Amino acid sequence: MLPVFQLLLVLACLYFGARRGGVALGVISGIGLAILVFVFQMQPGSPPTTVIYIIIAAVTTAGILQAAGGMDYLIQIAERFLRKHPTRITFFAPYCTFFLTVLCGTGHVVYTLMPIIADISLKNGIRPERPVAVSSIASQVGITCSPIAAAVVAFVTMSNSNNTGVSILQVLAVTWPACIIGIFLAALYSSRRGKDLVDDPQYQERLADPDIKEYMFGETITSLNKTLPKSAKLSVFLFSCALILIGLFAIFPGLLPTFGEPAKTIKMSLVIQIVMLLIGGLILLICRVKPTDVVQGTVFQAGMVAVVAIYGIAWLSDTYFGTYISAMKESINVMVQAAPWAFAFALFGVSVLINTQGGTVLAVMPLGFSLGIPVAVLVGILPSVYGYFFIPNYPSDIASMNFDRSGTTKIGKYLLNHSFMLPGLISVVTSCIIGYFWAQVII
Repeated sequence: MLPVFQLLLVLACLYFGARRGGVALGVISGIGLAILVFVFQMQPGSPPTTVIYIIIAAVTTAGILQAAGGMDYLIQIAERFLRKHPTRITFFAPYCTFFLTVLCGTGHVVYTLMPIIADISLKNGIRPERPVAVSSIASQVGITCSPIAAAVVAFVTMSNSNNTGVSILQVLAVTWPACIIGIFLAALYSSRRGKDLVDDPQYQERLADPDIKEYMFGETITSLNKTLPKSAKLSVFLFSCALILIGLFAIFPGLLPTFGEPAKTIKMSLVIQIVMLLIGGLILLICRVKPTDVVQGTVFQAGMVAVVAIYGIAWLSDTYFGTYISAMKESINVMVQAAPWAFAFALFGVSVLINTQGGTVLAVMPLGFSLGIPVAVLVGILPSVYGYFFIPNYPSDIASMNFDRSGTTKIGKYLLNHSFMLPGLISVVTSCIIGYFWAQVII
């Protein structure tokens, strides 16, 4: 019973940390870590230093991009596109939020675009819940499709340490088509969900109130009237160069320098850090970005919070699973051998609990490698690390509900019947099914 009690301790730390949010997830995990080490005398695991260094480099550069006006420039491009195609916003908006996340490595970049999506749909008589909910889902789905996102970097680093040698490009070759199709099916469902505004009695009741009507229609939310610095376009170009360089080095490893005798090629984990810091420094100097503006930006702050959370989660989980991995192998190996894809349920369940995809990869994926699950299966089910839409307490979902002034995007009477549930399930389940089969071809 002792391992069960200790597991409950680990889960309790993750649960209460997630409830408090922010850095609490990391430091409350530290409480559990201290109890396991000093009370139960477990050998401490290893903190995920390589992954953390990569996240710090990527988040810092993304923060510099935001301070240079690059994020606002990308938002304006997306808004112009959506305003040209308002009747297709339920299909186009999710891909806008998806690609913003892919480019920047974090879903927190969508907060500026989300009220614009709600405004365009409302002003064109489209039920805002339809594009808003699926766009919030798509913004998080993009994490497993970004070459600089914590979840992808953590998985590739883990794969290399387990001698399976999966590259970032191989992962993206699976997750991109799988997730793009998953988002399309979620958008297709969303395009018909709920009543049209003219037939919705709750909306019509709000519309009949002059004050609420003024609140809904009195202001046009836009980013197009914002004057951007000349450095905005240049910063996006330089940031794009970083992604291209990382991709080139991954495709052509012969371009990488070698050191020592016998000659050893520099690791891609170091390449990512060097390239991101290089581009971050160039943007800072060429675009004359103030360092104080970087640390005050939402992208940098959210990224550093994620670093603390991942630090505590991964160290706590590695300590527990490292102690009992042998016993776990014996007890669940038969099940995993019969249905290796079922490991997706474990990833999804932990994600629901801890609200972080990178943390889920670091906490649970080592168990998958230790159980001998084929790496192609693990890549294919990687989208299942996004499960925190299940309980609508994630910041992007809460913000989306607040941005929808029509009141159609909401939490239902029974909590789980909320606006994000079915688009999230459709997207993740579809992505995992397609990814599972497509990975057998790619990997």
